[in-house]
Order: sequence, then structure tokens, then C-alpha cells
Amino acid sequence: MKQEKWFVAAKRADFAQIGQRFSIDPVVARLIRNRDIEGEEAVQKYLHGGLEDLYAPERMKGVSQAAEILLGKRKEHRKIRIIGDYDIDGVMAAYILKTGLDRVGAEADVVIPHRISDGYGLNDGLIEAAHKEGVDTILTCDNGIAAAPQTRYAHELGMTVIVTDHHEVPYEEAEGVRRYLLPPAAAVVDPKQPGCDYPFSGICGAVVAMKLMQALYDLAGIGSAAALEDFLEMAAFATVGDVMELVDENRILVRYGLKKMSRTANPGLRALLEVCELGGSELSAYHIGFVLGPCLNATGRLDTARRALSLLMTPDKEAALPIAMDLKHMNESRKEMTQAGVEAAEKLIREQGLGERKVLVLYLPDCHESLAGIIAGRIRELYGRPVFVLTNGEDGVKGSGRSIEAYSMYEEMSKCKDLFTKYGGHKMAAGLSLPEERVPLFAEQIERNCSLAHEELAEKVHIDMQMPFGYVNEALVRQFSLLEPFGNGNRRPLFACKNVELLESRILGKSGRVGKYTVRDENRMRYELTYFGEQKALLSCWEEKKKIHVTYYPQLHTYRGRTEMQFVLQNYM
Repeated sequence: MKQEKWFVAAKRADFAQIGQRFSIDPVVARLIRNRDIEGEEAVQKYLHGGLEDLYAPERMKGVSQAAEILLGKRKEHRKIRIIGDYDIDGVMAAYILKTGLDRVGAEADVVIPHRISDGYGLNDGLIEAAHKEGVDTILTCDNGIAAAPQTRYAHELGMTVIVTDHHEVPYEEAEGVRRYLLPPAAAVVDPKQPGCDYPFSGICGAVVAMKLMQALYDLAGIGSAAALEDFLEMAAFATVGDVMELVDENRILVRYGLKKMSRTANPGLRALLEVCELGGSELSAYHIGFVLGPCLNATGRLDTARRALSLLMTPDKEAALPIAMDLKHMNESRKEMTQAGVEAAEKLIREQGLGERKVLVLYLPDCHESLAGIIAGRIRELYGRPVFVLTNGEDGVKGSGRSIEAYSMYEEMSKCKDLFTKYGGHKMAAGLSLPEERVPLFAEQIERNCSLAHEELAEKVHIDMQMPFGYVNEALVRQFSLLEPFGNGNRRPLFACKNVELLESRILGKSGRVGKYTVRDENRMRYELTYFGEQKALLSCWEEKKKIHVTYYPQLHTYRGRTEMQFVLQNYM
């Protein structure tokens, strides 16, 4: 199982002075510094950044050019086809482009590829179908940056292609020099492309789409502020759903988007909130990442993502409710299938003795190919190393990978790219296709190429500070809300407490994965801890050591009008 290395932050600053300047507790000032926020302007933006701090769309290379082309196509009454992707980001980006083009009076429709029959992104079949149906312009979202051959093919058929994407640009490398393979589109909008001076490249595809619609609204005389009003909540949803880092511009988008989403005017989103029992609730990034988002993603995995798009496009809440309920039920089925896949993967690791490998390549032929990425993520959490899960697709073996902080998945795959018929991704996640007979060769080569020592594969646990339970009070925890939204790139505060002794334990729920523990600290004070995870392992550790060190985060729990402190255990040793 996975190893952990604990690190206590040791970053220095005048926390008392920062606290006084911004009217915050010095502990909160330390937490901000631990997140590498330095300087008065940066702290001010982190704590109080507003929509006025978002970057101008025109700063993104290709945005103005793409907006001018689209406005010209509207004036010429040309047919535009949006080609999206089957995940949350792709669906939200398609919604933004379709709704925005409708508002400026353009003729546009949407095609979302089927995960299994079409695969990811542009392909010749989609281009040929568009051409036969009289489409003049293809507008991609959340895909297209790797579609240079397909873009050329569309041009040969007399079509215009505009690419909007946020993924890494493919490249060829010779003698240490990279040659980037940009698609020869009429306009390319991707903050990661060479020569783009946009200040923050870590945005998702839906935010790129929103930026383009802001520029288009300006050209059309509607104004970019109207586009922000129309699409902020969808861009925020996609940012969390696509696991973008919640820093810089993303932090502002998500903070304000969540507020807007809790009172959304979109009938489909209102229906989804209702069936997930979140109507009227204050929403957090957690609700998108673990409750709402999986419902939208499930349809793209098990059926077609067009159903998720239809939910968002439905003009009436009563008509949207049955769709939302279907998506919720589909997600419940997806959870069951995922758990079966995780168990099959663990069995394979045991039977084939793969536990000592630095990179796990798991071939599960009968696994639903759309669940490979989720299963890879779960196994990565359990074993703390890069994981590829491969399964049989219609055209050979397909797979998805999920990585760890120390291992750049896309870079490592590029070293053995000759094995793949198709591959792509970024540092933390990737997708691939290859012939079945190459699976053993891939497993051997990716393992052999891995230069990480086993100790480097240990998961890094970043602790903000050692703080006994008794130092935590309600006023401090309430100030933690200034640091939200929490998520990738802006983690929840984490503290450590040493020599914790167990007094009583209770295991709750049918799954047995929730535990309530009464403990005593070094000062012989009693506290209640909650732990979500494998309870037997925790109890065994206590039984063996008597006193253990723990990491935790504090939160306020309100029940029947009474608010009390709750300490949630995260790690132990």
C-alpha cells in the first residue's frame, strides 16, 4: 500500500503584521503564506479578489481573430457546428458556445462525440458528416489542439476550423529542440500555445469558451459583462469538475460562480440541485466535485453526454427534472461498476505480484472503458504511484492513466509513443490506445523508463503547522472561510497533533468506512475525532503503538440549531 512522507511548512513572514494589516488571525496569515501568496497585492487579491480582477479576453492569443471570424459567419448566414467533448468541461464549453452564438444570432448546432464509438475530439467521420450537412465552420471546444491532420482534412473540404482548447500542444523533439504541432486552423485559442501572453494558462476549456464569447459579445455590441453574467456559473462548474487548480483567476471564477449557482436561473441546474437535495443550499467546490459533477459525467461514461447538454439547454424545470433524475440514477450505477473495477484491479495486483512496481499497468479486459480513468485514480490513491488501467475497446486496447506529483505522465508516455496508436494528456492524467499485443511491452517499457526511486513515490502530506486540538476555536475556524474555495491547488488547512491516545471507538454506517473516536492528547484533554476511510487499519495502528501522530482539519458542524467543533482525521502514523 502507499507510503507517506509528512512535511511541516516552514515558510517565514511577519504573520502578526499581516494579520493586523488584513484583520485576520496570525494563523490564517500563516496559512496564506504556506500557499505561496506573498506581497500585499497578492494577499489582497487572494482574500478579496473580485470579477474586476479577471484578465481581459483579448489578451489570449487568437481570441479576437476567432470572434471576428464567427461574427463574419453570422453576417453571411453560414452554418457553424460546435464539436465538444463528453466530460463536464466539454459539455459546459459546448453549452457556453451554443448559447452565446444563439444570442448573437448565429446559426449553430452542437455535436458531442460518443466516448466509445467516436473517441475523443475531432475525427474524419465527424468532419465528413458536418460537410454533408452543409456545415461551413467547425468550432471545437475542450479539444482540437492535437487535431492537425483532421484540421487539414476539413480545409481540403472547403470548411473553416476554429480551435478552442486548453490542453498541451503536441510536439516533436529532436536534439533537445521541440517543434510544436499546432493545427492549421483559421484561429487557435489555447492559452498553452507558444506565443500566447495570457497571464494564467491554467484555465479549463469552458473558461476558454467563455473568454471567446466575451470577445464576441463585445464585437456584437452586447458587451463582455453580459457574457460573464450568462456563463460564469458554467465556467466555475467546469473548472472544479475538470480539477483545475483553484489559484489565480480560477479562484475568483469559482468563488463567484458558486454564489451564482446556488441561486441559478438555469432550469436544468435547478433540477439537478433539487434531485441531489441541494436546492437552496450554499454550494462549495465539494458539491460540484463529488455530488453534482459525477451526475453530469456519468451520462458521458455510460451513455451519451448529449443528455447532460440537453439538461442544461432545457428551458423548463419540470421538463428538466426527469432528465436530472436519470443522470442521478446513472451515477449510482456508475459507482457500483467502479467499485467492482477497483476490486478487480486490487486482485490483479495481488495475483501478479505488481505491488513493488513503480508504475502500475493494469489490464482489465472486461472493465467498461469509460471507467478506466476513475479506477486508475482510486488505485493511485491506494498505492500512491502512477497507474494505467487498460481495457478492451472496439478498436483495440484503450486506457487511462492517473499520476502522482513527482511523475509527469505525458512526458513519460512521450518516451514510448511509438507503442501507441493514439495518446494524449498532461502531467497528472492521460489517455491512450494501442494494439493488445503491445500491452506487455508497454508495461515493461514504462516501468524501465521510470527514474524515480521507491522513496520518491511516497505521497507527500503537506502540513500547515503542528497545532494541538486545544488551540482551535470557533472564531479561528470561521475565518477559514476566507481561504475558500478549497480544492486542487488550494488545499484545506491541515494540522498535526502528536501522541494521541485512543479511549473509545464507534464504527458507523453499512459500509463501515466512518469512525467516531474519543481520544486524549498530551495535555490529557478529551476530544472527538471523525475518520472517513479504512477503520481496521487505523485501529490496528492504535493497538500496536498505543499513541499515534495524526493530521486533521477542524470544521464547524451544525445539527438541530447547535454548532460544535468537529475534528476530521486525515492521516496517521
